[in-house]
Amino acid sequence: MEIKKENFGICSNGKKAKLYTLSAGDLKLSLTNIGASWTSLIVPSRSGKNDVLLGFSGLDGYLANESYFGVTVGRFANRIKNATFNLNGKTYKLDANDGNNNLHSGFKGFDKRRWKSEAYEENEGVYIRFELESPDGDCGFPGNLKAVVSYGLTKSNELICDYRARTDQSCPVNLTNHSYFNLSGEGRGDILSHEAVLYSSYYVEVDETNIPTGRLVSVANTEFDFTQRRKIAQDYDHCFAVDGAPGQLRPCAEVYDSSSGRSMKVFTSQPGIQFYTGNFLSGIAGKEGSRYAKNSGFCLETQHFPDTPNQSHFPSCIADPENEYHERAVFSFDW
Repeated sequence: MEIKKENFGICSNGKKAKLYTLSAGDLKLSLTNIGASWTSLIVPSRSGKNDVLLGFSGLDGYLANESYFGVTVGRFANRIKNATFNLNGKTYKLDANDGNNNLHSGFKGFDKRRWKSEAYEENEGVYIRFELESPDGDCGFPGNLKAVVSYGLTKSNELICDYRARTDQSCPVNLTNHSYFNLSGEGRGDILSHEAVLYSSYYVEVDETNIPTGRLVSVANTEFDFTQRRKIAQDYDHCFAVDGAPGQLRPCAEVYDSSSGRSMKVFTSQPGIQFYTGNFLSGIAGKEGSRYAKNSGFCLETQHFPDTPNQSHFPSCIADPENEYHERAVFSFDW
């Protein structure tokens, strides 16, 4: 196991960006404290090692990262209807940065911040701990909040994610990582021939603006049925309800790429997982001269359901002084 730390450049405010590279098992993960972002993940295959994450070669890309490559999203990942929610008798107004709705907390969410960071070793793994202080009113959300997010690798080729937050007022919290994967290797075509399994009997129905209607609909006999492994084949940008009890780490997804032999299994403690197939990518300049066209990568964002603050029957996302937010995810790789 190894941890490497280096400078990643200088931000406009003169503060340094850091780049960490973790090595454990046969994996190598790089991360920056800008957006607490994953920048690279080197995974072996039967034909050699490749970086399976879409992203940028340098700091400038992560400072202007409109597609959210690799970032940690907060305070609330995904969409909130009309950029508004009510909590304890008070109405809170957020940025309307996705039509009339709020997406990933607005124009200056956690993905745009420089996080405190430190490296450590624990339990046969190497990790980076990212910390961020979010003041009362930040992006329109109530309460002073401290987020602590740890990412690391284990000797068994697992990428571990631990999300925690404490707040001094009741507040919606929904943290996730927004990495785009291509198991053939970044820049190597689209992911529509990848084969996926989702451990979800129901998906979250949405309207034309991708806001939940409030209904969970059976995937049976629909295009959303990934209960048996099949090719992705088309565009998706939907949240699926993960089978099993929220709060318990359980399998939520598997993806296999026949061209490389790589496979990835995902586990989460969260109620849902957003399956997104890069529908809005349009020739973005990426690493090493790559151009990311539509469907160049897929995201599996472990999270609470979209618009949960306005949907009282969805599993609660409210953290308060007596109730720390704590969720976990694991990405396991084989080849």
